[in-house]
Amino acid sequence: MTADVNKIAQDAINAIAERIKNLNRLNIIVAGKTGVGESTLINAVFRDKMAETGIGRPVTDHMRKITKKGVPLCIYDTRGFELGKEVQNDVKREIADTISRGLAANDINEAVHCIWYCINTASNRIEPEEIQWLREISRENELTQVPIIVVLTQSFSEANAQEMRKTLMEENLDIIQVVPVLAESYEIKGLGTAPAYGLDVLIQVMEEALPEELMDTLQNVQIASLKSKKLRAQAAVATAALAAAGEGAAPLPFADCAMMIPTQLGMIASITVIFGFNVSKSIITALLSSTIGSGGATVLGKTVVSNILKLIPGAGSVLGGAISAGTAGVITAALGEAYIGVMELVFKGDMSLDDLSTSKGREAMKKLFRRKLKESE
Repeated sequence: MTADVNKIAQDAINAIAERIKNLNRLNIIVAGKTGVGESTLINAVFRDKMAETGIGRPVTDHMRKITKKGVPLCIYDTRGFELGKEVQNDVKREIADTISRGLAANDINEAVHCIWYCINTASNRIEPEEIQWLREISRENELTQVPIIVVLTQSFSEANAQEMRKTLMEENLDIIQVVPVLAESYEIKGLGTAPAYGLDVLIQVMEEALPEELMDTLQNVQIASLKSKKLRAQAAVATAALAAAGEGAAPLPFADCAMMIPTQLGMIASITVIFGFNVSKSIITALLSSTIGSGGATVLGKTVVSNILKLIPGAGSVLGGAISAGTAGVITAALGEAYIGVMELVFKGDMSLDDLSTSKGREAMKKLFRRKLKESE
């Protein structure tokens, strides 16, 4: 059995690596005046501190390309944008050229998928020149139709931010949304701390704007919305559970339960990629081991014994040495939801990735798995 678990764990790691390798790259242009907090915003939304000082290579006089190995994301950061007409025109031309080159490549990995235009809410005003610049870039963008999102950064006052948002929306600009954000919690002396907000809304707007081919990439690189990650991961679990139920519709003899393994490994790989964590083989081994009951049953192995089946409503007795379609689906869903549960613990900082391969992590996974089985009642 140990050999089986080790092999399955390695197969899972291989599946994860393959999914990551096949992720499409998300390309975003970020523009705005100097000092609007672009770097803070980028680092708050995306993993691995994409906008650390010194990261990124110049591609034009007013644009740098920010990438990091292992992160399927490219940020074109238009640093140095000022209100001077000449610089405005230069930045506008550079953006248009970057979009055109991406379009000409006829490759989703080269295309520009979104533009963020950042305005500092703390300035308490929107410069007329910025409204005009947005109109002009929209005209340049008429054919390519790259989604433009205005991000109101440093929105310490939600009331002011909403007023600015209202003003911008009334301009009837060719933009898809105006999103006020406070990228980092801000301590106000004597008054407490203003909590960060709005980043999850920005992710939701991105989900609505981007094509389906970039959804797994978006979830992999973003760290701003646990809710979005969970919804995407739960959709993967639902798909896998349905597939497993179909595989069990025969019903499956115990000896043929290995047929469900590729479906369940694909599910684990999808969840891992969505959360964007660097999961090791030892963590996957712990996940599999923790779903082995005291009677020696493994969810991903060749047998499922009665002490596990008793936790599943409607599973009843094991007739003819076979697993029903419903049972196969329930087991797969419970495994997936349990894995999402431990990923959530890591995301929130309640547990580290290293913890997952320890007895603490195995116990947490075991409890989550059994709870998810019981919740199917």
